Amino acid sequence: MRRKIYDELFDWKRNRAGETAIMIDGARRVGKSYIAEEFARSEYKSYIFVDFNQADAELIEIFDGYLNRLDDFFNYLSLYYNVKLYPRESVIIFDEVQLYPRARAAIKYLVKDGRYDYIETGSLVSINANVKDIVIPSEEHRVNMYPMDFEEFLWAVGEDRLMPHIRDCFVSGKPMGPLHRKAMELMRRYIIVGGMPQAVAKYVETGDFLLTDMVKRDILQLYRADIHKYAQGNELKVKAVFDEIPSALGRHEKKFRLADISDKARFREYESAFLWLGESMVVNLCFNATSPDMGLRLNEERTTVKCYMGDTGLLISHAFSDQVLRNEQLYLKLALGKLELNKGMLVENVVAQMLRASGHNLFFFSKYSPKSEEQMEIDFLISKPVATSRHNISPIEVKSGADYSLSSLNKLIKKYPNALAQPYVLHTADLSRDGGVLYLPLYMAPCL
Repeated sequence: MRRKIYDELFDWKRNRAGETAIMIDGARRVGKSYIAEEFARSEYKSYIFVDFNQADAELIEIFDGYLNRLDDFFNYLSLYYNVKLYPRESVIIFDEVQLYPRARAAIKYLVKDGRYDYIETGSLVSINANVKDIVIPSEEHRVNMYPMDFEEFLWAVGEDRLMPHIRDCFVSGKPMGPLHRKAMELMRRYIIVGGMPQAVAKYVETGDFLLTDMVKRDILQLYRADIHKYAQGNELKVKAVFDEIPSALGRHEKKFRLADISDKARFREYESAFLWLGESMVVNLCFNATSPDMGLRLNEERTTVKCYMGDTGLLISHAFSDQVLRNEQLYLKLALGKLELNKGMLVENVVAQMLRASGHNLFFFSKYSPKSEEQMEIDFLISKPVATSRHNISPIEVKSGADYSLSSLNKLIKKYPNALAQPYVLHTADLSRDGGVLYLPLYMAPCL
């Protein structure tokens, strides 16, 4: 699978030249191990792939006994893997490094030694239980890896030329015209399949949504196993939040209501559960910003949160049983654009997924007031790349159907004229402009 993070790895190798290791951080099954090994195989004379998930006693003995004697360490590691290492031409990969924190702590000294490059991959590496006994090395450059974005999905299905054309239309403000129908069909497929590489590979191989669904359900089972294994002392709350995600997103306002878990549940008791899921990158957390001003984090209200699944394909498998998918032909309705039930949940989730993959932190705007003119719900707020004295925040409304109103957006524009930049509506129709609002097809969300 062709992945954009490969270019980030290449830039790191060329520009940092051994000054830092690189840590690829992401949820399980997003392709971290695959891309690390593919990069090592293509860009180095030799490499060693240390998989701590399968490390035997002999390998651990090499790490435990010789990390403070690097000449012996490299010699034994080379003999163990039967791989010759070449100074400045070889790379050592520490896969699932969170399972052996001492290796991560040793990065400081390995980088200082300077003989080889180092790539780390990890899941849940930000969770305190995995780092509490080590000093996080400052010589570690971290990059986030997400599920395959829409363009990477297009590459996988052989549509390499479509996204450049989409970007050209976005920049020029021109509609897609006859290509809009094709782009929307592919977007619907992306929503169904999602961006987990194993699921995409199964779909490319078979073209079968139900076989692809089986792969996604295996990944969800892996996530549940991780919750029981790693959410130490907090697994019941994490599981409760995880299981409630489809129901929360199925509501009109999408905000997570703890009362649906228990009428006695309080945010302070569940905050760590949300953070666990967010840091593991299983979900994308979206917090309420109390004002659409520059510096959205400064206005963040953390007790009001939306909890999107990190991958929309997984959300479908999470929300519907396999019997429902088969009996009601839900995948066929989705592919044909004829699903009405819960379509808004999927469309808003995929927009959150695309915005996050593009580098945006996720915020929404929600204001309750007894005065109707003051009550507003805006799906997303994003900041301009370069802040100016005003007009820094763009509001985004996401619409899944053809008939909708923009009452909240119009109220926001009227109330905060100096704070807002270009307002957007992401919908299923082609690009158009009406007044000051730019209407974009869903597949242009990565252009924002």
